[in-house]
Amino acid sequence: MMRSMFAGVSGLRSHQTMMDVVGNNIANVNTAGFKSAQITFGEAMAQTLQGPAGAGVNSGGTNPLQIGLGVQVASIDGVFTQGAIQITGRPTDIAIQGDGFFILEDRGGREFTRAGTFRWDESGNLVAPGGQLVQGWLADAAGDVQTQTAVQGINLPLSQVIEPVETSLVHVGGNLSSDAAIGDIHTTSIVVYDSLGEPQELLVDFEKTAANTWDISASMNGTTLTLGSTSVTFDSNGQLTSAGTISASGYTPPGASALNVDLQLATNSPLVQFGGTSSAESVDQNGNAIGFLTDFSIASNGTISGQFSNGETKVLAMIATATFNNPSGLIRSGETRFEASVNSGQALIGEPGNSNRGLLASGALEMSNVDLAQEFTNLIIAQRGFQANSRVITASDEVLADLVNLKR
Repeated sequence: MMRSMFAGVSGLRSHQTMMDVVGNNIANVNTAGFKSAQITFGEAMAQTLQGPAGAGVNSGGTNPLQIGLGVQVASIDGVFTQGAIQITGRPTDIAIQGDGFFILEDRGGREFTRAGTFRWDESGNLVAPGGQLVQGWLADAAGDVQTQTAVQGINLPLSQVIEPVETSLVHVGGNLSSDAAIGDIHTTSIVVYDSLGEPQELLVDFEKTAANTWDISASMNGTTLTLGSTSVTFDSNGQLTSAGTISASGYTPPGASALNVDLQLATNSPLVQFGGTSSAESVDQNGNAIGFLTDFSIASNGTISGQFSNGETKVLAMIATATFNNPSGLIRSGETRFEASVNSGQALIGEPGNSNRGLLASGALEMSNVDLAQEFTNLIIAQRGFQANSRVITASDEVLADLVNLKR
């Protein structure tokens, strides 16, 4: 009878733990990145009243006589299924679609999370709500990311700039009208950039001097430039027959180095001569003014690209993610964060989308993976299990009471 009472007590204790697990799951039904837990019971040790016996010459074998001593909690495992993705619109909210964890660094300790509620702090660090530094790789000056190196905190100072690029090549295309009269002039204005990133206006004049010939001249801020060729010619089909590139030099902007520009006429929408109006103009040029960081975007592979005021886009960093051979072996450290353990395996760090690491979704969060229907069912099971075990204790108590009253 005492055994049944102790078995009932173990049932109460185990089902109370089940209630605790279910209650925690339900409490975190709206916690971003939360991973639910499930409890598994196991039979406690059994007391052997009689051991088994093998078959004899004139008798058969007998089975052991054992009485179980109750129930115990065998395991409480994390459930790492995918949670629903909720759009938030905040660019620093990031969800992982697939396997993997964000890597956080805090006072030398490393933690992992699925909750991508990040933000920039006053120093330009990408941080979690508790101030932990989100880990990844910074790009070099050329915008290349070396993912084989150690991860570090992602820092993007809002004051960073892209250095100006001096214009050295201008593509000029369009049409010089074959209908133009001798002596007609077509002028096009081209903005180029000096070594300091300051814009300079380059004026190019095309003057028709013959049926298929145009003289060309150029000036910058009132200074006539020296050209490598002073005319362009076309064949009877309107195609350019003269030099495809004309060099222009002879002007030094104040405080900058001498500006030397090549006018490319034969590629990227080449210069032609057909009927209609003249439309010769700059197609593009390879210079840029200084660029200030104005915005950023996060790609599905974790790449953080900056948009600059000069229209340029540059890769600045990449967010790293980590996977584990046994995610259920991770230790919950609070605030939807985990720590590696001896049974989780080492963190396998890499770029999102590579190997079995999931892709990222910027402007969204992964919600809790708690299934309320399942949890309410488990709640009923835990409640009934607790009640049933309490009845075992009550019945055992009544039997003991009857035993005590035998002398009366």
